[in-house]
Amino acid sequence: VYESWKRGDLVSFDSVDTQAEGLATRQAYSLATLILRHCLDDFRLVSDQDMRRAILTLLETTHVVAEDAGAAALAAAYAMRDQLAGQKVAVMLSGGNLTRDALASAIAMEQPW
Repeated sequence: VYESWKRGDLVSFDSVDTQAEGLATRQAYSLATLILRHCLDDFRLVSDQDMRRAILTLLETTHVVAEDAGAAALAAAYAMRDQLAGQKVAVMLSGGNLTRDALASAIAMEQPW
């Protein structure tokens, strides 16, 4: 979807390489892309590592469980923390579709911020 938003045209991929299944869209759709182009000023891309760190940070600090895609907004906000300092910031969390294996992997591979 990011590539479609950036290029202004619908883009498709044969595969995507991310653990965030909720964000792993191989095919951009016209209505969603139109809404995003109209409503968004910018996209922030985050790595799987940063999403795992966000999952663990949420778990440790709020006791909220989020899947990779659900923690992506926190990962982006954390990456922008210097720009956001002193401002009121709301982060939308979604997705409780985190498997036990994915959580165990995040715990084994990462540390919270």
